[in-house]
Amino acid sequence: MHAFDIIAEQRIAEAIANGELNDLPGAGRPLDLDDDRLVAPELRMAYRILKNAGLVPPELEARSEAATLRALVASAADEDERRRALGRLAVLEMRLEARGTRLRDTGYYASIAARLER
Repeated sequence: MHAFDIIAEQRIAEAIANGELNDLPGAGRPLDLDDDRLVAPELRMAYRILKNAGLVPPELEARSEAATLRALVASAADEDERRRALGRLAVLEMRLEARGTRLRDTGYYASIAARLER
Protein backbone atom coordinates (compact mmCIF):
# COMPACT_ATOMS: atom_id res chain seq x y z
CA MET A 1 0.00 0.00 0.00
CA HIS A 2 1.25 3.51 -0.79
CA ALA A 3 1.80 6.12 1.90
CA PHE A 4 -1.11 8.20 0.59
CA ASP A 5 -3.46 5.18 0.82
CA ILE A 6 -2.35 4.51 4.40
CA ILE A 7 -2.93 8.14 5.43
CA ALA A 8 -6.36 8.15 3.75
CA GLU A 9 -7.37 4.91 5.48
CA GLN A 10 -6.24 6.29 8.86
CA ARG A 11 -8.24 9.50 8.40
CA ILE A 12 -11.33 7.54 7.37
CA ALA A 13 -10.96 5.27 10.42
CA GLU A 14 -10.63 8.34 12.68
CA ALA A 15 -13.73 9.95 11.16
CA ILE A 16 -15.72 6.74 11.69
CA ALA A 17 -14.48 6.47 15.29
CA ASN A 18 -15.45 10.11 15.98
CA GLY A 19 -18.92 9.60 14.45
CA GLU A 20 -18.35 12.19 11.76
CA LEU A 21 -19.77 9.90 9.05
CA ASN A 22 -22.94 8.85 10.90
CA ASP A 23 -25.56 11.23 9.49
CA LEU A 24 -24.55 11.43 5.85
CA PRO A 25 -27.31 11.75 3.22
CA GLY A 26 -28.18 8.36 1.78
CA ALA A 27 -26.73 6.44 4.72
CA GLY A 28 -27.97 2.86 4.77
CA ARG A 29 -29.21 2.94 1.19
CA PRO A 30 -27.48 1.16 -1.70
CA LEU A 31 -25.31 3.24 -3.97
CA ASP A 32 -26.63 3.99 -7.43
CA LEU A 33 -23.62 2.97 -9.49
CA ASP A 34 -23.67 3.01 -13.27
CA ASP A 35 -22.68 -0.28 -14.82
CA ASP A 36 -19.82 0.65 -17.13
CA ARG A 37 -17.98 -2.67 -17.11
CA LEU A 38 -18.44 -2.98 -20.86
CA VAL A 39 -16.76 0.38 -21.55
CA ALA A 40 -13.02 0.26 -22.09
CA PRO A 41 -11.21 1.51 -18.95
CA GLU A 42 -9.47 4.32 -20.83
CA LEU A 43 -12.85 5.64 -22.07
CA ARG A 44 -14.85 5.42 -18.82
CA MET A 45 -13.97 8.87 -17.51
CA ALA A 46 -14.67 10.54 -20.86
CA TYR A 47 -18.00 8.73 -21.17
CA ARG A 48 -18.91 9.67 -17.60
CA ILE A 49 -18.17 13.35 -18.33
CA LEU A 50 -20.28 13.21 -21.50
CA LYS A 51 -23.11 11.51 -19.63
CA ASN A 52 -23.04 14.09 -16.82
CA ALA A 53 -23.17 16.83 -19.47
CA GLY A 54 -26.25 15.19 -21.00
CA LEU A 55 -24.44 14.03 -24.12
CA VAL A 56 -24.24 10.55 -25.58
CA PRO A 57 -21.10 9.18 -27.24
CA PRO A 58 -21.57 8.96 -31.02
CA GLU A 59 -21.05 5.20 -31.06
CA LEU A 60 -23.81 4.66 -28.49
CA GLU A 61 -26.13 6.96 -30.38
CA ALA A 62 -25.44 5.05 -33.61
CA ARG A 63 -26.04 1.71 -31.90
CA SER A 64 -29.33 2.97 -30.50
CA GLU A 65 -30.41 4.20 -33.91
CA ALA A 66 -29.38 0.88 -35.44
CA ALA A 67 -31.55 -1.00 -32.93
CA THR A 68 -34.50 1.24 -33.82
CA LEU A 69 -33.90 0.65 -37.53
CA ARG A 70 -33.71 -3.11 -37.01
CA ALA A 71 -37.10 -3.04 -35.30
CA LEU A 72 -38.48 -0.91 -38.14
CA VAL A 73 -37.14 -3.33 -40.76
CA ALA A 74 -38.65 -6.27 -38.92
CA SER A 75 -42.09 -4.68 -38.61
CA ALA A 76 -42.34 -2.49 -41.74
CA ALA A 77 -45.40 -3.22 -43.83
CA ASP A 78 -44.44 -0.74 -46.55
CA GLU A 79 -41.64 -1.96 -48.82
CA ASP A 80 -40.30 1.58 -49.45
CA GLU A 81 -40.08 2.28 -45.73
CA ARG A 82 -38.26 -1.04 -45.24
CA ARG A 83 -35.74 -0.20 -48.00
CA ARG A 84 -35.03 3.24 -46.53
CA ALA A 85 -34.46 1.68 -43.09
CA LEU A 86 -32.15 -0.95 -44.60
CA GLY A 87 -30.18 1.75 -46.41
CA ARG A 88 -29.76 3.82 -43.25
CA LEU A 89 -28.78 0.66 -41.32
CA ALA A 90 -26.12 -0.11 -43.95
CA VAL A 91 -24.69 3.42 -43.60
CA LEU A 92 -24.57 3.07 -39.81
CA GLU A 93 -22.84 -0.29 -40.12
CA MET A 94 -20.18 1.18 -42.39
CA ARG A 95 -19.54 4.08 -40.01
CA LEU A 96 -19.27 1.81 -36.99
CA GLU A 97 -17.03 -0.64 -38.83
CA ALA A 98 -14.78 2.25 -39.85
CA ARG A 99 -14.42 3.07 -36.14
CA GLY A 100 -13.63 -0.55 -35.35
CA THR A 101 -17.08 -1.58 -34.10
CA ARG A 102 -18.80 -4.28 -36.07
CA LEU A 103 -22.55 -4.69 -35.87
CA ARG A 104 -22.30 -7.85 -37.94
CA ASP A 105 -20.67 -9.60 -34.99
CA THR A 106 -23.82 -9.19 -32.92
CA GLY A 107 -26.75 -11.58 -32.87
CA TYR A 108 -29.00 -8.82 -34.21
CA TYR A 109 -27.39 -8.88 -37.63
CA ALA A 110 -27.81 -12.64 -38.00
CA SER A 111 -31.48 -12.52 -37.02
CA ILE A 112 -32.22 -9.67 -39.44
CA ALA A 113 -30.33 -11.36 -42.26
CA ALA A 114 -32.27 -14.58 -41.69
CA ARG A 115 -35.56 -12.72 -41.64
CA LEU A 116 -34.79 -10.86 -44.87
CA GLU A 117 -33.89 -14.10 -46.66
CA ARG A 118 -37.44 -15.42 -46.18
